[in-house]
Amino acid sequence: MGNKGTPTTEADLTLLEQKLRDRETEIALLCETANAVSSELDIETVFRLVTQRAQAIINAETVLIPLLDTDCRHYTYRAGFGKNTEEIVGESLPLDFGVCGWVWRHKRPWWSGVLDELEEEERNKWEKEAGSLIMVPLFGKHHFLGGIAGINKAGGGSFTRRDLDLLTLFANQVSIAIENAAFFEEIIRAKQQAEAYQRELEALNVELEKRVEKRTEELAGANIKLKQMALHDPLTGLPNRTLIQERLKYSIAHAKRDGRGLSIMMLDLDRFKEINDTLGHHAGDQVLMEIAVRLSALLRESDTVGRLGGDEFAIILPGADIHSAKKLAAKINAALENPLELEGCNLSLSGSLGIATYPDHAVDETELLKFADVAMYTAKRTSSGYFVYDAKSDSHNHERLAFVSEIREGLKKNQFELFYQPQIELTSGKIVRVEVLARWPHPVKGMISPDVFIPMLEKTGLIRAFTHWVLDTALGQWAAWRSAGTHVGTTMGVNLSMHNLIDPSLPDLLMGLLRKWDVEGDCLMLEITESSIMNDPSQVIRTLSRLKETGVKFSVDDFGTGYSSLTYLKRLPVSEIKIDRSFVMEMSANEDDAMIVLSTIHLAHNLGLDVVAEGVETQEALDTLIRLKCDIAQGYHISRPLPADKLVEFIKTAETLLSARSRSG
Repeated sequence: MGNKGTPTTEADLTLLEQKLRDRETEIALLCETANAVSSELDIETVFRLVTQRAQAIINAETVLIPLLDTDCRHYTYRAGFGKNTEEIVGESLPLDFGVCGWVWRHKRPWWSGVLDELEEEERNKWEKEAGSLIMVPLFGKHHFLGGIAGINKAGGGSFTRRDLDLLTLFANQVSIAIENAAFFEEIIRAKQQAEAYQRELEALNVELEKRVEKRTEELAGANIKLKQMALHDPLTGLPNRTLIQERLKYSIAHAKRDGRGLSIMMLDLDRFKEINDTLGHHAGDQVLMEIAVRLSALLRESDTVGRLGGDEFAIILPGADIHSAKKLAAKINAALENPLELEGCNLSLSGSLGIATYPDHAVDETELLKFADVAMYTAKRTSSGYFVYDAKSDSHNHERLAFVSEIREGLKKNQFELFYQPQIELTSGKIVRVEVLARWPHPVKGMISPDVFIPMLEKTGLIRAFTHWVLDTALGQWAAWRSAGTHVGTTMGVNLSMHNLIDPSLPDLLMGLLRKWDVEGDCLMLEITESSIMNDPSQVIRTLSRLKETGVKFSVDDFGTGYSSLTYLKRLPVSEIKIDRSFVMEMSANEDDAMIVLSTIHLAHNLGLDVVAEGVETQEALDTLIRLKCDIAQGYHISRPLPADKLVEFIKTAETLLSARSRSG
C-alpha cells in the first residue's frame, strides 16, 4: 500500500469493499430498526425488534435488556434474544449488583476496553465476571432507563470498539422508542387497574346499596317496633298512657271543630292487689288481659280503650254525652261481674269507674283525665260502681288555688333553688356536663318535688317567669364557676317546657341573659321532651331555629315515652337524645325495656346523635349501658342532684371513682 489510507493491492481493495458493504448493512439495519420501532407502542414488539437487531449488529450470542425498576433500587431483565435468555428474562437484581449497576453508577458503557482503565484488583474482579460482556446505557428524555447488553461474541473473540460504537449508536436510536413503549405499557396497566377499580367500586356500590337498603329496612322495622313498644302496653297490647293522651287531645280537637262533646272514663279494678298477692302476678296478668278483651268487645270502632298502668284503664268515647257514658259504665260493670275461671277458681270481678265530659267539665286532655280520675276515686270510696265528676265535691280545686298562691309567693321571695346532677362520659368516666334541676324547699311543707309544682306553673302561665329565673340563675352560676377556674364539664343542661317552646320571646330573653353574664351560648344544652315537640312541631322548629342562633345545643328528653316522628326528629337541630329513666331502670329485668334502650342507641347513632341514659341506679345498669355503647349516663349511682357548693366538692373527689366505675364495664 502506497500513501496512507490508499489501497495498493487487490486484496486491500477487496477488504475495503467488504468493510463498506458491512457498513452499508449496518447502516441499513440501524435505519430499518429505527423505522420499525419509532411508531411501535407495544413494548414486547419493541423488545423483540431491538434485541434481534442488536444481536445482528454486534454479532452476539445473547442480547439482554435490563431496565431500572420504579423503586430505583433494582433492575429487571425485561427482554432477551439468543442463548439461555429464558433463564434470565424476568429476573430482578439489586442495582449495586453486576455490570448493570456499574453502568448505572458511572453513566457510561461497559466493554473489555474499560478493564485497561481499572486498578489491578478491580480489573481482575471484573475480568472474571464481565470480560466477555458489552453493555451500553439507555437514556430516556429525562432519566436513565437501563441498558442493552451483549454476552459472548459469536464465533469467539471479544467485542471491539467498533461493536461498542455501533451498539451505542443503536441504543441512542431505540431508547426513546423503548421509553415511549414503556410509558404506553404503564398507561395500559393504569387503565386496566382503573377499570378493575371501577368494577370493584361498582360491585362495592351495589353491595353498599344492598346493605343500606337492608339497614334502612331494619331501622324502619326497629322504629315501628319502638313506636309500638313506646305507645302500647306490652301485656295487653292496648294503647298506653302516652297514646291515650294523644288520642284524647285529637278527639277534643275534632269535638271542638264539629261542635260535639265527648266523654272520658277511668276504670280501676277493685281488690286487684288481693288477686296478685293470693294467686301471684302471673294470674294478675291473665286477669288484666281478660279485662282488655271484655272492654274492647263493648266499644264502638271510634272508641279507644287503653291501659294506664297497674289495674287502671281509660276509655275515650267521642260524641258520647253523660247519659251514653253512664249506660256504657253499667255495661262494663256487668261484664266485669261475669265469672272468670283462673287456676281452678271462679273469680267475680268488679271495678270503679269515673266519668268526665268535654266541654262540661274541662276543655283540655290533662284536666279531663284528672277529673275522671277524681270521679273514679269517688266511685271507689262510695262503692257506687261509677261516678260522674262534680266540681262541688272536688276538694282539689280549693287546694289548687291555695297552691298557686304559694307558688307566686315562692317566686317573689326566691324560695326556689337550683341543684346540679353530674353526667359522665362512659368511655372515660369523666364528668362532661351537669343537668340543672329546680327544687322548692317550702318553708312549711318541706322539699316539694318539681313533678308537683312544674305542672302548676305551666297551667297558670307562671312558667315563663320561672324559666327566666332558672336561666338567669344557672348562667350566673356558670359565670361564677368560670371566674373561679372550676370545671364542671363543657355544658349545662336546662329543661324547657312545651309553653317555653311556643313562646316567641324566649330567644330574645336568652340572648339578653347570655350578654348579661358574658357567657357563650354553647355552654347550654336545652332539653325538650318528645311530647312538647309533637304538640306544635312547626312552631317548635321555628323557636329552636332562632335559639340555635345563640349557639345553644338541644337534647330530646325522656325519649321513648312520647310519639316523636323521625321526620321531625331529623329536622330539629338536636345533638343528642336522653333515654327515659323508666326504660333504663327496668332494662335488666324487662326484655322489652332492654330492647327499647338498644334500639334507641342504634337509632340515635345512625342519625349522628349522642345518647344520654337517665336513671342509672346500679353498677349493673352502668355496665350494660357501656356494653351497648351508650355515650353519657346520669343517675343516683353516679350522683344525686347537688347544690352548687356540694357539686364542686363532689367533682374534686369523685373523678377517680367514676373512672373506675366506668372502666369496670
